[in-house]
Amino acid sequence: MGSVVSVKEQMFNIIQDQPEDSSYEEILRELAFALMIDRGMADSRAGRTISHDEMKRRIAGWQA
Repeated sequence: MGSVVSVKEQMFNIIQDQPEDSSYEEILRELAFALMIDRGMADSRAGRTISHDEMKRRIAGWQA
């Protein structure tokens, strides 16, 4: 069984991976992106997904 990484450690790793000249906004954007990925993966594991065809239909509705 894999080890569980704390949220603080995940955030630290993301920040450490950024270039030294990264702005505050760039780092926040990377942290937000990681959060979106984590939420998407949790949704996928829980079966909260839609098909490609359904997504195409929804997008087509936005353009109307």
